[in-house]
Amino acid sequence: MSRAYKVAVVGATGAVGRQMVECLEERNFPVAELKPLASERSLGRTVSFRGEELPVEVLTRESFAGVDLALFSAGAAVSREYAPIAVQAGAVVVDNSSAWRMDPDIPLVVPEVNPGDIGLYQKTGIIANPNCSTIQMVVVLKPLHDAATIKRVVVSTYQAVSGTGQKAVEELADQVRALFNNQEVVTKVYPHRIAFNVLPHIDVFLENGYTKEEMKMVYETKKIMGDDRIEVSATTVRVPVFYGHSEALNIETERKLTPERARALLAEAPGVKVVDDPGKNRYPMPLEAAGQDLTLVGRIREDFTIPNGLNLWVVADNVRKGAATNAVQIAEILVRDYL
Repeated sequence: MSRAYKVAVVGATGAVGRQMVECLEERNFPVAELKPLASERSLGRTVSFRGEELPVEVLTRESFAGVDLALFSAGAAVSREYAPIAVQAGAVVVDNSSAWRMDPDIPLVVPEVNPGDIGLYQKTGIIANPNCSTIQMVVVLKPLHDAATIKRVVVSTYQAVSGTGQKAVEELADQVRALFNNQEVVTKVYPHRIAFNVLPHIDVFLENGYTKEEMKMVYETKKIMGDDRIEVSATTVRVPVFYGHSEALNIETERKLTPERARALLAEAPGVKVVDDPGKNRYPMPLEAAGQDLTLVGRIREDFTIPNGLNLWVVADNVRKGAATNAVQIAEILVRDYL
């Protein structure tokens, strides 16, 4: 990283965009100039970076002049319109939306799993950041797949409201306050009250009975792991937690993996921290994962109903590793090896 880069963050005032800016600063990314971009609603706001308050600029077709790298977190519609414009202006795009994830010409990357795919960006100039729930799952699956070949994964998620965005965070907080003060509970973001409730519904329902979020986990896992033979069955659930997604994984492998061997493999895996001491009430929790970039795994135990089965509990900060940090890690490899 001998040079510094002009970096644009699209959606800089959103929850993930703000975290992207923080990650760029925390990780000492070689930024020569930071350009925060957002919609007209954010005009007049600022973003803090390296002790300065940078004015947020309105995103336009001319926003990417001179930009080397553009991190997008403003939704699929914005990415579909503006990512090609950024590429045409000379930038490489790392996109956090769902717009490009399943495009066969665009790499879908988790740096701990498939960093070699980053080089494929040269075909389109775009790299896709996976879905938050998929990221933390494949970070844990990768070392186990390499050791014993995963045949099937059944995953149930317990996803924080921040995965929906800042308005959902505010809605949960408002509903809790309203309930404790005997006031009317207002529901805008979700179809039902989220405070002290659980919604087995993330994204829209599809004709097959699954939600779009569930099918994202199916398709993205196969693409990232580079193995279409891995079968994935997902149930995604929204829970009244502000930050940190949790997942219960049931894994079936071709070769036997004992819990002890799985713990040893995961203890050595990049980006993973094993938290697994039930006798001392030590297991991964969203409160512990919030604010850090590691994916926590625990409750590692054998599934006695099948010959080669394991159960695991996986937790990560969905705004950091599930979104912003993963994007910045991709950018770090880009500037180290390609730009």
